[in-house]
Amino acid sequence: MAKPDPSARTVLEPLSNIDLSSYSVTSLRSLAVSSISDAQSLIYIGTFSGSLLLLSISTGDDATATATATASAPKDVQSALDFDASKRNVSFLRSVSFGDSPIETLHVLPEIGKVLVLCDGYMFLVDALLSQSVKKLSFSKGVCAIAKRIRSSELESTNLLGISGNNLESSSASQRILQKLGGGIRANGVKTKEPVQQSEGNNVFAVVIGKRLILVELVFSNNRIGKTDRDIDSSNGSFVILKEIHCIDGVKTIVWLNDSIIVGTVHGYSLFSCVTGLSGVIFSLPDISSPPQLKLLWKERKVLMLVDNVGIVVNEHGQPVGGSLVFRSSPDSVGELSPYVVLVRNGKMELYNKRSGSCIQTVTFGGEGVGPCIVANEEVGIGKLVAVATPTKVTCYCKVSSEEQIKDLLRKKNFKEAISLVEELEYEGEMSNEMLSFVHAQVGFLLLFDLHFEEAVNHFLQSETMQPSEVFPFIMRDPNRWSLLVPRSRYWGLHPPPAPLEDVVDDGLMAIQRAIFLRKAGVDTAVDDDFILNPPTRSNLLESAIKNIIRYLEVSREKELTLSVQEGVDTLLMYLYRALNRVDDMERLASSENSCIVEELETLLDDSGHLRTLAFLYASKGMSSKALAIWRILARNYSSGLWEDPVVETDLQDGSKNIVSGREIAAIEASKILEELSDQELVLQHLGWIADINPVLAVEVLTSKKRVKQLLSDEVIAAIDPKKVEILQRYLQWLIEDQDSIDTQFHTLYALSLAKSAIEAFEVESISKNPDDERLEGAKFSDFGMKSIFQSPVRERLQIFLLSSDLYDPEEVLDLIEGSELWLEKAILYRKLGQETLVLQILALKLEDSEAAEQYCAEIGRPDAYMQLLDMYLDPQNGKEPMFKAAVRLLHNHGESLDPLQVLETLSPDMPLQLASDTILRMLRARLHHHCQGQIVHNLSRAIDVDARLARLEERSRHVQINDESLCDSCHARLGTKLFAMYPDDTIVCYKCFRRQGESTSVTGRNFKRDVLLKPGWLVTR
Repeated sequence: MAKPDPSARTVLEPLSNIDLSSYSVTSLRSLAVSSISDAQSLIYIGTFSGSLLLLSISTGDDATATATATASAPKDVQSALDFDASKRNVSFLRSVSFGDSPIETLHVLPEIGKVLVLCDGYMFLVDALLSQSVKKLSFSKGVCAIAKRIRSSELESTNLLGISGNNLESSSASQRILQKLGGGIRANGVKTKEPVQQSEGNNVFAVVIGKRLILVELVFSNNRIGKTDRDIDSSNGSFVILKEIHCIDGVKTIVWLNDSIIVGTVHGYSLFSCVTGLSGVIFSLPDISSPPQLKLLWKERKVLMLVDNVGIVVNEHGQPVGGSLVFRSSPDSVGELSPYVVLVRNGKMELYNKRSGSCIQTVTFGGEGVGPCIVANEEVGIGKLVAVATPTKVTCYCKVSSEEQIKDLLRKKNFKEAISLVEELEYEGEMSNEMLSFVHAQVGFLLLFDLHFEEAVNHFLQSETMQPSEVFPFIMRDPNRWSLLVPRSRYWGLHPPPAPLEDVVDDGLMAIQRAIFLRKAGVDTAVDDDFILNPPTRSNLLESAIKNIIRYLEVSREKELTLSVQEGVDTLLMYLYRALNRVDDMERLASSENSCIVEELETLLDDSGHLRTLAFLYASKGMSSKALAIWRILARNYSSGLWEDPVVETDLQDGSKNIVSGREIAAIEASKILEELSDQELVLQHLGWIADINPVLAVEVLTSKKRVKQLLSDEVIAAIDPKKVEILQRYLQWLIEDQDSIDTQFHTLYALSLAKSAIEAFEVESISKNPDDERLEGAKFSDFGMKSIFQSPVRERLQIFLLSSDLYDPEEVLDLIEGSELWLEKAILYRKLGQETLVLQILALKLEDSEAAEQYCAEIGRPDAYMQLLDMYLDPQNGKEPMFKAAVRLLHNHGESLDPLQVLETLSPDMPLQLASDTILRMLRARLHHHCQGQIVHNLSRAIDVDARLARLEERSRHVQINDESLCDSCHARLGTKLFAMYPDDTIVCYKCFRRQGESTSVTGRNFKRDVLLKPGWLVTR
């Protein structure tokens, strides 16, 4: 059994009621409602005595307001108000009698202003106001059920007029005879239509007589072109039979939707096709069950079938769609008030939601045992009126506006039900998406004042129309910079005006304390039971409020907002971050692209000590000078110990940890700003303290490619601390290698700086090799004990630069290193100066690098260079022993190019014979070999020359015989006595073709300059 929904609400409110005992002595049998305007409706009441009563009811705003006042009045005065309302809202117009039998069915046809009445098995037609005489339609007696055809669209249903003439086999024999005799012939008062292709009218009905299902159309004799629907009111109507189908006996109820006719009997429900005439059972009813009932759901174009207390919604094909509706009991009658199903029984009316199946409202309109009840609703139109009837009384109910229903739920704090209602109305097309967003925002504010901050923000985020500026008053007190941006009076006034979160929490806590006191006194309150059982603390509530408002503002930042609203969102978001001391979020916001107002935040952040956030904010706003000043202060305070150093650890790929101190972080952030600045004065002002912390950062600042305008090199070099030698060297290296500077001053300065550093490094290295040297202790604290910013040693960098550059002054550098032990560097400089002897002496004697010395001799390219080197090896001077092994190596590698006599004269008498004998012997053999080889080459050259001469002579002495039959190989003209030419490939052309071809290209296309023709000779063969 269905249970009442705890979220029940008022959907229908009583509008009026009338006691019919003074108008009819018998009870009511049928009921129908029709709207003639937005402010007035008609109620048709059929009685068991055959009378049709017509009532007029006012449904305008005044009547609705009166009904609302009646429903909300105290019970002791409701009866008086009901009587007064019935007098003002309802009026009896007139009645018409159709005989002594009950009026079974009423069909209001508002489009033609008629009412179709089924009474005693006959059908009658009367005008809508019952002002004209009743017309009894000439049709077969015994009609037990009638239903009007409802078409969803022309495409979803078949035009019966187009098939009526082609389906004679499904018509009765009498109808076939009538059609053969001719259309339009009236037989027993029934007219048959000719099979003419025309559109079907709106008044097509399915009539059940016994086992016959007859499809008819209600037509009027003067329904012609030029006539309007209202012109038909005075016309006489008649039925035209379209088709007849064999049916089943005992039909109690019928519905016709598109091409499907669904009928109900005590045995079950069946479906008939109006096109083919075929039928099928949808399902059978149990032996003991309530009478079958069918209700057409107009909006969905579906059919509700009742099986006892269960309602099954099916489509036009009889297939169930959606879930079943389970009612409390089997109803006497069923109506529809979209999106609800209305049921009446035993003096009670129940409203069920068609989608959820829940009972929304229960209304009592009659006492227990009042008898069978009837419900009727407007089949077309806006559908806001429902009439229910007991055997002696009719009560009218008006649908409460959707807005009032939502307000009622919100006042009861049924927030979920309110949202569900709006979503349902939106699905039904009765409410816009903007209203859904409006209600979400309204629910959010109500929840916020009820201290349910997370749920409130969830609703805020679901609202597409709510502006972020609406939460500004909860963060900053009025008046403020953004006060004028806050929308005023946008909601229904169900919540207090916005106030700072502190006040909202305080007021909420007071309400909780008051509720606890009242609960002890036995008085129920609207405060949440969880708050009463476990009262929250002020700090927890305030923290929750701030966190959730932060969540809303963070999402709002991603939306497209006006500049002023975006400024408010970012600035107030920073306020809330600071309130919770969320430093990481503060710095993330300040360092990213933001719209914060600096003037609103700088005092706040400075007083609270969030200088890092303030520095990030200054930098994001282009206030670089202020940002750099703060980073400098932070670095100084971290290093002096005044502030706690915020050390940051990061994991490296090799598994180790990289520890970065606070002063290094300050230098890193400052360098990021300086890398983009083109303000040379500001860059050089902060370069010093950054270089003290990390020289690499200083170099990155000076060599940054991010700035638009590069710094002046001379001023930068002058500003660099002379003690920061590596920074100067790295900057000069960048100028020379990356900026392709050709300034000799920079090249010389770089070479001198490297040379000086190399001398100092050499001295430190020499001292470190002698542990007893007193200078070792002082060297430990020199700059060279620190980690270098270069990966390669200074001497290697010096040597590479001295070799690669030609723009420095070698003499100036040589003067600097003259007294040092940098022999390789001296050799490079002497080479630059062209001092070959000094270079060989350094390479051979000082460095004893025989390979380098021999390579240098090869670069010189003269044989005397090797002899000079050999002389140095054999006579080193300065008391040094002769370098016989080096001399032998030289003779071994290059002895073939030396004069043996000079070598023998140069050899020292002290040189061991066994070292030189093999080398000298090889020299002599090589000398002889070179001599013989030269003679062979000379003779071969002479032979080739003789061969060439002979070949030329043969070519010159060649003869060719031309007769009268000889033809030119190009134009094929007879040569005769013409001048001709012959190419080396023996082709012959006339002189004209020779001029055209040229002397190097023959008729065959061969170019003799590129493709030389070789002919065999006595030396050269093919």
